[in-house]
Amino acid sequence: MQNHEIDFKIFGEEMQYVEVELDYNETAIAEPGAFMMMDDGITMETLFGDGSQQQNNSILSKLLNAGKRVLVGENLFMTAFTNINQGKRRVSFASPYPGKIIPLDLSLFNNKVICQKDAFLCAAKGVSVGIEFQRKLGTGLFGGEGFIMEKLQGDGMAFLHACGHVVKKELHPGEVLKVDTGCIVGFTSNVNYDIQFVGGIKNTIFGGEGLFFASLTGPGIVWIQTLPISRLAGRILQYATTNRREEGSILGGIGNLLDGDGKW
Repeated sequence: MQNHEIDFKIFGEEMQYVEVELDYNETAIAEPGAFMMMDDGITMETLFGDGSQQQNNSILSKLLNAGKRVLVGENLFMTAFTNINQGKRRVSFASPYPGKIIPLDLSLFNNKVICQKDAFLCAAKGVSVGIEFQRKLGTGLFGGEGFIMEKLQGDGMAFLHACGHVVKKELHPGEVLKVDTGCIVGFTSNVNYDIQFVGGIKNTIFGGEGLFFASLTGPGIVWIQTLPISRLAGRILQYATTNRREEGSILGGIGNLLDGDGKW
């Protein structure tokens, strides 16, 4: 293996965190802000780019690598956590919003998984976080994630985070799964990803599900989230920017007084 080997445990139900166990000189990399806690004996180092072990360490190569991360919505820098103690040490990373953490052993998926932007949480050092261009014009324009998605490559462990509950679907050859574009967390590289028009005047105008959905064709594995973060943010914004409805057609304002929201 080229990547560092790490052991891990995932704790929690809806507000999860992952605890990574590091042997001496092992390193885990994570997004800035993902760090939660760590044992004494672990050092932190800020890296320019994704921290993958590359033969070409020139400044231009590092700039290109970091530029790819910006295109997929990630930070220019990552943080590396290395165990410099002879014993085992643990470092933990938390998901930024309610949902699930998905552990991926990339060696089991032909060393490559494609995922939505901002899905990456942390990984073993050596995992490369790059970009995956959508070659079809329709997929790029209407796929929800645009022309660019995130690509994780390597033979080590990587961790994604998703909002809500996560469903893992294994597609057989030729099997098609139609999904809301925002509900896709990731899929293996052999899955064919395309966009289809919903169709029908009533569906288009009154369906409330958007004009397009994703068509995923097997063989391969797909990870689906029940609550896209964009949908959650939109609902929160809706309640934050509109007047509160009167709860109770009879009590009206008196009902608001009773539950503590009314003003004299």
